[in-house]
Amino acid sequence: MNSQATMSKNAITLESLLETHDLPFVIIDKKLTVVTVNRAWEIRFGIARDRQIGEPCCSNSGNCRHSRLFEKLEPYVGLFPSDGLTDSPNQLRVRGYPLLDANGSLYIGESISVATPLKSTTAPSPMVGASSTFLALQAKLNQAAQTQAPVLLNGETGTGKELASEFIHRHSKNAENEFVVMDCTILGENLFESELFGHEKGAFTGATSGKKGLFELADNGTLFLDEIGELPLAQQPKLLRALESGQFRRVGGTSALTAKVRVICATHRNLANMVRDGQFREDLFYRLSVFPVQIPPLRERREDIPNLCTAMLTQFGQMNDCTYSISKQALAKLLQHQWPGNIRELKNCLHLASSLCTDHRIEEHDINIVQRQTVNESIPSSSQQNLQPAHTNSLDQLEANFIKELLSRHNGNRKLIAAEMNISERTLYRKLNRLNLTNSDLH
Repeated sequence: MNSQATMSKNAITLESLLETHDLPFVIIDKKLTVVTVNRAWEIRFGIARDRQIGEPCCSNSGNCRHSRLFEKLEPYVGLFPSDGLTDSPNQLRVRGYPLLDANGSLYIGESISVATPLKSTTAPSPMVGASSTFLALQAKLNQAAQTQAPVLLNGETGTGKELASEFIHRHSKNAENEFVVMDCTILGENLFESELFGHEKGAFTGATSGKKGLFELADNGTLFLDEIGELPLAQQPKLLRALESGQFRRVGGTSALTAKVRVICATHRNLANMVRDGQFREDLFYRLSVFPVQIPPLRERREDIPNLCTAMLTQFGQMNDCTYSISKQALAKLLQHQWPGNIRELKNCLHLASSLCTDHRIEEHDINIVQRQTVNESIPSSSQQNLQPAHTNSLDQLEANFIKELLSRHNGNRKLIAAEMNISERTLYRKLNRLNLTNSDLH
């Protein structure tokens, strides 16, 4: 009991991080024991956090991903055994990265989802909307679902491209099989081949056992390649060969394996321009973009905002065991914003408002909106940009102060800073530029 209390006390500075995650999230200490979990974890796995605190991180102590992270401090993403968290032997889709608390103590943070087949095509779709723009998108996604052609989802960051890909899978003939997600922004050249194609025991240092790759796990199902524009150029021929032939080899393996995989890709970048600039292979671009779908930004379907708010507040209420409501004045304020960050920005805004509001009712003064330039507004010249204030309001200032603290705490180490913020290094650099912070100390 004393050890549990001690661990809870040590983790208190990480509490604010826990509930910002919609997915189950767990924090693990250097003793390889669970420090705490979030509410989403309790709901998903049906185990109270008090029963989990102090438990070993995983049952397979001989091949523990957590001990490897403490040794190398390298974030990871992949599919792992469920360790008894689910009734059936499902695999978990896990993203893990190092965390430091205010005292400099090192922990591991993991966000988790269960990589199970999406068997019910009649289940409610997590996509929400009733506008003509949304209904046209839904019709296009239904068309894509009826084919086996590769789909390329184009759209700004935060528009819900992963939800769109999941919708296609749910309504396709592959719905009884796996929907596997690969985030190209967090896989460097060294990790890409091992995660996509798997590896054999002894293939490299730390490969203490063989492991299936995501391509193999998606056999007869759907492989979603998120942010495909971030895939390193050197790795693109390997992906192209696997897609064209259906054959691949695990790292360190000699046998050719086969998998029949339906591929959906997403990007916020202009791949055609990247092809022109030599940053993306032309043959891979044509292979992936057979059925292109444009995901509209939120500002083009603003009439869906009330429905989106209802769905999001219901989700927050389930996580916090309460019921949230929103006033007409607060909703009107949301409708007036351009939402350059799209649905993700709206969700973050509502999440903050639900934390600030009184008696679970969001009023206009609870809504804090970051004022940023939208893509429809003219872009000022570089001289004009230099004259503009770096931080447009208190939320920008708060984010800037937080990143400055991380820069100091981690001595400019971009991997640790991005990992603690649960973002990619590219996103970190974009934030530094937007907030007019120097990145000269990063290494």
